[in-house]
Amino acid sequence: MNYRHAFHAGNHADVLKHIVLTRLIALMSRKEQPFAYLDTHAGLGLYDLQGDQATRTGEYLEGVARLWGRKDLPAMTADYMQVLHKMNPDGQLRYYPGSPELARRTTRAHDRVLLNEKHPEDGVMLKANMKGDRRVAVHLGEGWHVPRALLPVAEKRAVMLIDPPFEKLDEMQRCVESLKDAISRMRQTVVAIWYPIKDKRQLRRFYQDLAASGAPKLLQVELFVHPLDTPNSLNGSGLAIANPPWGLEEELRELLPWLAKTLGQTQGGWQMEWIIAE
Repeated sequence: MNYRHAFHAGNHADVLKHIVLTRLIALMSRKEQPFAYLDTHAGLGLYDLQGDQATRTGEYLEGVARLWGRKDLPAMTADYMQVLHKMNPDGQLRYYPGSPELARRTTRAHDRVLLNEKHPEDGVMLKANMKGDRRVAVHLGEGWHVPRALLPVAEKRAVMLIDPPFEKLDEMQRCVESLKDAISRMRQTVVAIWYPIKDKRQLRRFYQDLAASGAPKLLQVELFVHPLDTPNSLNGSGLAIANPPWGLEEELRELLPWLAKTLGQTQGGWQMEWIIAE
């Protein structure tokens, strides 16, 4: 599965990932103590939904476009939608934030944002997009090295997003290895692994590896837009979240049914369970 992100920006998987990310940041921000946000596979940070790649697939029309302009949005979407409205002040949905831009805009003045992107061209564009914010550091290197290179952080609190392109067969295994690296170096790190769902049978080994990761606690969140046996389709996506902050589970139990109804295409659904209970 090649997931060069400009083709997929703003799709149903992004909506899930990015709303959950803004909630993680908001819940971490309840305490005054600063934290660091780390992004292992950051991408460009900003996307043009009217650009060639996004319009070629039109995936955002079945994703963020279904939320745009609605008046009945759940309260948990407020931070996410506020960023979108600030980026599109004329009321027309065109520019979409990647996770780096969402993190930059929703973290506080005393938090840090540490981004990594391996792709040379994307890394240069990411640096340009983040220019001028002294809280942001952009690294150009191998994303799988980030936990060992940047943890522990001086802030003593961290949120790490692991969101690789899934171009290689071993990337789910490497996600789990990165999770292990993170918690071995800084056990309290909140680690969110995003993953695509095409056929759940293909994920069995991934689930087993997550359960054996040694994380203190691990919450699994999944959103489906097609039946799970639909061939050749991104049927849904998930997040495996280690050390989720208190309150997230309750929020998602309210939010996920709404997202499934709103973003479902041929069949919407959701699932949430503890892979490792506290």
